[in-house]
Amino acid sequence: MSSTNKRIRVGIGGWTYEPWRNNFYPAGLPQSQELSYASRQLTAIEVNGTYYSSFKPPTFKKWHDETPDDFMFSLKASRFATNRKQLSAAGESIARFVESGIAELGNKLGPIVWQFMPTKAFDAEDFEGFLALLPKKEGSRTLHHVLDVRHESFMTPEYLALARKYEAASVFTDADKFPSFADLTGEFVYARLMMSDAKLKSGYAPKALDAWAEAAKIWAEGGSPAALPRVEKAAPKAAAARDVFIYFINGAKEKAPAAAGALIQRLG
Repeated sequence: MSSTNKRIRVGIGGWTYEPWRNNFYPAGLPQSQELSYASRQLTAIEVNGTYYSSFKPPTFKKWHDETPDDFMFSLKASRFATNRKQLSAAGESIARFVESGIAELGNKLGPIVWQFMPTKAFDAEDFEGFLALLPKKEGSRTLHHVLDVRHESFMTPEYLALARKYEAASVFTDADKFPSFADLTGEFVYARLMMSDAKLKSGYAPKALDAWAEAAKIWAEGGSPAALPRVEKAAPKAAAARDVFIYFINGAKEKAPAAAGALIQRLG
């Protein structure tokens, strides 16, 4: 694997899903070993459970210890921080999540995903108040934040400017129902691919996977794929190499591991 491709991580959402026991996990594999197995087939996992529930430090430590040294987790932040009328008042909820023990993941702690309701419209003043609350560190761990905004009002240069100001990445998705940003706002790229098709062996057609592999390489080299939709007309100049996280989420979820594996193969 080239140095560029080592910057690209590909995974799925979670590891506990009954249909995967028919087509991803080996027959008879104990459920207690599913994380260990999945983390050796993929290079990252996005944890959705942290959005709905609180976890304690020993749980994060257990996840750390069960996975390979070069594996990474992305964590969805608590919904109590993002599903609120006034985002700038979320300080207590943000702190409760960040201080819950996530630092136990050590160098396996990847981006923190702050996901907002599809009904949450962009309010520049309130949203900047929220961004200002996001901590840069927890203990000795540097934190990396990614914003999953889902209302069309965020498709504006004003939002992009705020995300860049606070060094937060913006989720790119291929789903038509959510706004998507090929515009780069952070030091890394975070893509959530949500259009897998149950009729296709790998969820995505081979040509589509080829295109995503090429886009990932361009992102990792500091570029911006020309074919992807943008908010701002002028594409940014090439930057330094950056990390790329690509997750196959939702859609025909039973196909997510196959899609991730097929993309990993294409990346070498």
